[in-house]
Amino acid sequence: MTTAARKNTSEVGRLLRGWREQRRVSQLDLALRADSSARHISFVETGRSRPSEELILRLAEHLDVPMRDRNALLLAAGYAPRFTETPLDDPSMGALREGLERLLRGYEPYPALIVDATYNVVAANRGIAMLMASLPEDLLAQPLNAMRLTLHPRGLAPRIRNLREWRGHLLAQMERQIALARSDALRELYEEVAAYPVPADSGSEPAEPVPYFALPMVIEHEGHVLSFVSSISTFNTPMDVTVAELAVETLLPADPATVKFLQSEVS
Repeated sequence: MTTAARKNTSEVGRLLRGWREQRRVSQLDLALRADSSARHISFVETGRSRPSEELILRLAEHLDVPMRDRNALLLAAGYAPRFTETPLDDPSMGALREGLERLLRGYEPYPALIVDATYNVVAANRGIAMLMASLPEDLLAQPLNAMRLTLHPRGLAPRIRNLREWRGHLLAQMERQIALARSDALRELYEEVAAYPVPADSGSEPAEPVPYFALPMVIEHEGHVLSFVSSISTFNTPMDVTVAELAVETLLPADPATVKFLQSEVS
């Protein structure tokens, strides 16, 4: 084995071991899941054996490694990346863009948006534009970031009646994603928004609690109190890094008053 090959084998083994330990899976359990042997997994992790492309992808699948990092594993082992990363504005993505835009329009008058892996807003509908209409121009500069817009003290945060609860929900969501993806960019964003000050008078419950079916975001807008619950959708079996990292978030009205207001305002 050449020096370069040994280096590649050692590097991919180190990365695979890191993902396995993070997922808290033993070598034996991983071997059983991936139709291999604990001995071979051990040899791969210690750099004594170079894994095939197929084994790397099987291990990555069972360790729930994000698609971007699966390419990194292949590169570390000396193989070519398997998954493309196509810009969303590429002509080949035309059908996808059209479908996403149709989805956002079809959800109106209710708010919906599409974000990437670090919560940068890729697209949004008129329901989202309505909620953001009164925000300062500097916060609306590109690239828009959904977490910043929501939690910034000059963003939506002062209008969110249950800010402490909603903020806790969003930060916990980011923590789970950081644990799964090990993204430096996402961790930097988390540290930024977690450091935003929280107003001392920000409540934890609406004045008159409603038996919601999920934790709502209760927000004031032009003298009205609107309540939304959030749903997030991702693509099944993506084959492109860009597509794998897209998420569609829809805000479902949580009470009849919110439905009535949106139907009258967003038309």
